[in-house]
Amino acid sequence: MGIFTNQLANVIEWEGNSEGVLFYKWPNAEIKKGSKLILRMGQDAIFTYNGIIEGIFTEEGQYDIESDIIPFLTTLKNFKFGFNTPLRAEVIFINTKEQLVNWGTKNPINLRAEGLPGGMPIRSFGTFSCKVKEHDVMIEKLAGIQARYTVEDVKERIISSLDQLLMNWISKEGHDMFNLQADAGSIAKGIQSDLDMEMRKIGIEITDFKIESFSYPEEVRKMQEKAAAQAMVSDVGKYTQMAAADGMANGGGGSAAADMVGLQMGMALGQQMVNQMNQNNASGTAPAASAGTAAGNIPKFCPECGTPTAGKPFCSNCGAKLG
Repeated sequence: MGIFTNQLANVIEWEGNSEGVLFYKWPNAEIKKGSKLILRMGQDAIFTYNGIIEGIFTEEGQYDIESDIIPFLTTLKNFKFGFNTPLRAEVIFINTKEQLVNWGTKNPINLRAEGLPGGMPIRSFGTFSCKVKEHDVMIEKLAGIQARYTVEDVKERIISSLDQLLMNWISKEGHDMFNLQADAGSIAKGIQSDLDMEMRKIGIEITDFKIESFSYPEEVRKMQEKAAAQAMVSDVGKYTQMAAADGMANGGGGSAAADMVGLQMGMALGQQMVNQMNQNNASGTAPAASAGTAAGNIPKFCPECGTPTAGKPFCSNCGAKLG
């Protein structure tokens, strides 16, 4: 008789990898005499009967169904097992751990930008964290129709509304379209608030939301790099020469031409720094000639590249020493 009783008993537990799963419904609805419930760390167990929550168990360990569980169930506390009367109840396991999820925009988001009729297309990616907040809401909204709910389900729900939220929060604050990364924190905070409000409708809390990067089209990125180079040189004439040299190198000059352009840019920047230091040392007066260099020894044209020297000790084009 004891062997037959053990055959009737079952173990109610959530085995295997629970990573990425928010809830799991135990597949056998018949709980038999002698059955045990096993709760592991990071799990809650919810007993439901006819769709109504009967009891929630949160402490890890092993429980005897008849002596440790049934006495605490709301309407089933007087249930008595018979030979052919198993308890027909559902057990739903909840993963209480916070889940970290990667997200990314599926398609470029076109943001309003002055001078761009079609908008500025950008992509973005980052992470968000979520966890089950309200057991009863989740069971009411989800567990009645699904055997399990995963973070991929949450991600799909979030991605469907993320494009519109990004557009709203970027335009709401008047952020710099070409420097969105500087405002990523405030934009992410606003999006998290909206997502949390929406996901709480199904019992899930969004505990964190981060934007790791905004990416622009290649053409815009190149424009930004050239604008930064122009700001460093701080001279329209030199920038024009640089742009022309850049075009020559890209048009078939090969790597040697490109290397020469880079060398000339470095020499020009170095010369500019020297000139600035001389101006600061002179405090508004013309720099005096050094002991070993007389102004009359400086040629009118650079012997290396032919650029007018204007009496300076270094060539403003190639950086060659003139005196």
